[in-house]
Parts: sequence; structure tokens; C-alpha cells
Amino acid sequence: MLANLPALQVVLPLMAAPICLILRRADWAWAFSLIVTWCCFAISILLLLQVQTVGDISYPMGDWAAPWGIEYKVDLLSAFLLVIVSAIGSVVMPYARRSVEAEVPGPRIYLFYTMYLLCLCGLLGIAITGDAFNLFVFLEVSSLSSYVLISMGRYRRSLTAAYRYLIMGTVGATFYIIGVGMMYMMTGTLNMADLAARIPAVADTRTIQVAIAFIIVGLGLKLAIFPLHMWLPNAYTFAPSVVTIFLASTATKIAVYALLRMVFTVFGGAPLFVVAQALMMLAVVAMFVGSLVAIYQSNIKRMLAYSSIAQIGYMVLGISFISAIGLTGGIIHLFNHALVKGALFMAVGCMFLRLESVRLEDMAGIGKRMPVTMACFLIAGLGLIGVPLTAGFISKWYLVLAAFEKDMWYIAALVLASSLLAVIYVWRVVEVAYFKPVPPGANEIAEAPISMLVPLCILTGASVYFGIDATRTVDIAADAANFLMRGMMP
Repeated sequence: MLANLPALQVVLPLMAAPICLILRRADWAWAFSLIVTWCCFAISILLLLQVQTVGDISYPMGDWAAPWGIEYKVDLLSAFLLVIVSAIGSVVMPYARRSVEAEVPGPRIYLFYTMYLLCLCGLLGIAITGDAFNLFVFLEVSSLSSYVLISMGRYRRSLTAAYRYLIMGTVGATFYIIGVGMMYMMTGTLNMADLAARIPAVADTRTIQVAIAFIIVGLGLKLAIFPLHMWLPNAYTFAPSVVTIFLASTATKIAVYALLRMVFTVFGGAPLFVVAQALMMLAVVAMFVGSLVAIYQSNIKRMLAYSSIAQIGYMVLGISFISAIGLTGGIIHLFNHALVKGALFMAVGCMFLRLESVRLEDMAGIGKRMPVTMACFLIAGLGLIGVPLTAGFISKWYLVLAAFEKDMWYIAALVLASSLLAVIYVWRVVEVAYFKPVPPGANEIAEAPISMLVPLCILTGASVYFGIDATRTVDIAADAANFLMRGMMP
């Protein structure tokens, strides 16, 4: 059984999705999805422990040896991403029952869980595959199911948001697959390890250089790097709360992983020497533009959506340093931001359940009416800012160290300045929640249900715990960063 864990990681949610379709009853579909997601989380933990103990895992599908067959490859970086995705996917499920009942029409709830499991399957597949074309397949599985999930929102604009995401996602996927086709034309293989061995011989050709450009732009659209981010704000704002939580915590992180995998594993980091300065500039602009636009939003989900654009900027900034410390900062920020942003969107989902609104003006006095929810929002907001003793501080600290290592003190100053902008939009919510009185005649509201508060408290507590004791996560991120740097072409 242990030998087949890489296949089970993907096959389990893939086979479970149509079973949800057969079950049809909302409560049965939810219970079944809950079991499946937690099994996926357990498998990812076992894979991470196995990689740390015995090294990288290679799993040829159907016993067809690579590069002729499809290979699943689990190293420290992919195992880390598997844990992030499956952890968020499993923690969200207890939260989902009440939230989905409130935001998705009853007859479509079983379809919601079907699409959720398919999206989880696609994201896990991206993290585990060792084949460039198979990565495209899983990218499309996760994207197509995401479009459906977003369209299930209660707003009419959910359909528009899903359509825009579909158009942009299709363009990104097309760019990526064109790049993969060009690589295949020059090397005759799609296996990532085999591509890494053959590309140096043809790296100077125009075809490979164009392929690199197509792949970077295609994945840039998927991860919503500035200025290719226009699909993200509406998608996060008008999707059901559970979908926003899941996508904000996992989808863009997996796209960053795909970029790391293709650039460092397949191309040996060579493209970064050409585009590093451009990526750094775009990352810094994203850090400021995302935060500045967030300040002026009155819809809290849209505010946090623009904040995500800024946080993606921090991840890309870590990559652009082309150093072990910079990559460590970028990789650890994948994990930390998943915790923090998941907790923030969970808190907003709890507020929406009771108020049926996420507009700032409707949040007056909610700190006294929903004290646990708002306390979690405040703690997670401090993590988003990067206050010491929170997870966000750790990754930003490593980005500052990477800037000083490169003698770029001005980049370190910009990281600190952009973090201060987060204080403004987080404070806007805190001010309304704690310092404005409850409007006269406002309906009495209760705290969110315990099934929603427990996952919220778990993610909030984790964002603090991994800010106090980040040894394990930093060690994994540092080892993964050193592994990527060892693959750099001379």
C-alpha cells in the first residue's frame, strides 16, 4: 500500500468525485467528501515523511518506465505542496457544510462537492506529476472545476466572474501548452527530468527561448502575477465563501509551484538570469498596487482579493533573487499565506453567514456581536502584515535577508513599506468592527456555528504557531530551495 501512495493521492479524489454525483443527497456528499479529503491529507503526510526518510520517490504509472510512460515524482518541494493543498482542503470541509447550505442552492450542493473533489484532484496532480504535459492536464482539471465552483455563487456576477476566469485561464493554458509543444519538438520527450537533461544541448535555439517565454507567461496568468491578475478580484469576490477560501489558499500557490518546477527543474534556472530583473520589478509593483487598491475597497472579500495580488508579489520577489535564501522566503510564504489568507476568508465567511453582507459599512460593532470570529480576523490580519510571532513575519524576514545578501537594501525597505500598507486596510476593518457602535434597530446575531469556528480557530492558531516555532517549515523550505539551486545551469 505504501508503494502506491503517489497514485492514491490523485486517484482517490478523482474516483470519489463521480461517487458524490451518484449519492446526490447533500449531507451524504458532504460526509463522503470529508472522509476523502482527510484521507488525502493523511497520504500527503506519509509521503512527506517518506521523502524525508528515504529520499525522492519515483512512481511510473502502469509500470511504464520514464520517459516513455507518465511518472509521478515526489521530492521535498512537491511533498510540501501536497501537504499544503490537502491540509487546506481537509480543514475547509467541516466549515463547508453550513456555509455551502447558506450560499449554494440545495439541489446543486452535491454538484458542488463533486467539483470540489475534482479541483482538489487537479491541484494535487500538478504538485506530484513529473510530466510536463500531464501537468497541463491537471491544470485544466483544476481550472475547469474552479470555473463551475465560482459560478455557483449567489450573485449574478458570479457567472461573469467565472466567465472572465475561464477566458484568462484558457489563454494561460494555451500559452503553456504551446511552450510544451515547442520543447517536445526540440527534445522528443515530455518527462521533466528527461527534458532537463536534453534542453542544455538546444538551449540557445530560438524555439526553446520562445517556449520559455510562452510557459512563463502562461503560468503567470494562472498565478495572477501583476499585470496578469485581472481575473482574480471578481473570482474571489463573487464565488461562494468556501470556494474563495480554498482557491485563495491553494490555487495560486500551486501555480507558483508549477513555475518553480518548470523554470528550475526543466530549464535549470537559465531563464531567470534573463527575466529576474523584470520579475523583481513586477513583484514590487504588485506589492504596492495590490495593497493600495485594497485600501480603497468597501467589500472585504474584494479587499482581501487585492491583498492576495500583493502577497503573490512577495512570492515572485523571492524567486527573482535567484538565491537559496530568496527561494526559502518565497517557498515558506506559500505555506504561511495559505494559513493566513484561509483564516481571513473563513472569518469573512462567518460574518457573511450572519449578516448576509461583506460590505464594510455593515460590519459596525461586529467585534462585540461575533467576538471569536473577529478576534481570529484580527490575529490573521497581523499575520498578513507580518507582525513578529506570526507566520507572515517569518517569510518576510527571509525576503529581507535575501535582499541584504544581494546588497539590495532598497528592496528590503520596499518590503517593509509595502507591509505597512497592509496595516491600513486591516485597520479599516478593525476600526469599524470594534470602534463603531451597532446601528440602532440592527437585528440580533449569534456567533458563527461551532463547525465553522473550529476550522477558523485551527488556521488562526496555526498562523501563530508557525510564527513562534517555524523550525520545521523553514527547514523544509530551505532544503527545497537548496535542491532547486543545485539544479541551476552553470
